[in-house]
Amino acid sequence: QVQLVESGGGLVQAGGSLRLSCAASGSFFRLNDMGWYRQAPGKQRELVAGITSGGFANYADSVKGRFTISRDNAKNTVYLEMNSLKPEDTAVYYCNADGIGYNRRSFSYWGQGTQVTVSS
Repeated sequence: QVQLVESGGGLVQAGGSLRLSCAASGSFFRLNDMGWYRQAPGKQRELVAGITSGGFANYADSVKGRFTISRDNAKNTVYLEMNSLKPEDTAVYYCNADGIGYNRRSFSYWGQGTQVTVSS
């Protein structure tokens, strides 16, 4: 079992910044790709940013230049630095982690989500 615990969401004014963290714990052999997704009311969940175990990152066009994803493999933690926030960034943000268990089976787990609200 793998647990993902997110933190760092909240209410911020437009133009402000927030930093999300997601720590993975439990029993597993290795974490591979980790990422952040978001879901706004009435919309489908979408990828915000992803990062490989080697540190290669990719971003949704809507957040390029404003958001930065990073990870600390020693701490099994992924971060999302969000700058120049806009009201349209308001959503529940979910952490996702893919990896391999000690049984050599792949897994994909989600965090519980953290609310980010950007006021205009």
